[in-house]
Amino acid sequence: MPNAKVLSEKQAIVAELTEKLQTAASGVLVDYKGITVAEDTALRAECRKNELDYAVVKNTLVRFAINNVGLNEMDDVLNGTTSLALSHGDPIAPMRVINKFAKQFNGAKFTIKAGFMDGKVLSMDEIMALAELPSKEVLQAQVLGTMLAPITSLAIVIKAICEQKGGSVESTEAAAE
Repeated sequence: MPNAKVLSEKQAIVAELTEKLQTAASGVLVDYKGITVAEDTALRAECRKNELDYAVVKNTLVRFAINNVGLNEMDDVLNGTTSLALSHGDPIAPMRVINKFAKQFNGAKFTIKAGFMDGKVLSMDEIMALAELPSKEVLQAQVLGTMLAPITSLAIVIKAICEQKGGSVESTEAAAE
């Protein structure tokens, strides 16, 4: 039986993990066995750049935390080395960043164990599908580009008609004034 001080420290860690899991938009559990310090440092830098919380966690403490938030289905993967990547903003970021990093090793020494989004445990197929989606900013740019394409085409056609009739866009503007 651990002493009261150790027990209270562990309870505080579980409470903190529980709060992080409850407020997270999504997260993944990762088996990081075999990566070097340099590789881990690169991963942590990439996680910081994408505003992810990434930490090595003890299986027992994470088990208590995931059970507290109702993600009991992830209990089975809590063995061996485990780290946790959480996002409070972009829900796809943990899957994308961790999957990109895992691809460097071909699943040999760095693999995704499980993941969740919006309080629901995801299958590995769902995690991989989400990991392949572009970032939020890229998707917004694609939508904006799609919306601007007809306007740009109209402007090009009007300019071509104007030039065909012997004028230019600038001279037409000056004549209108």
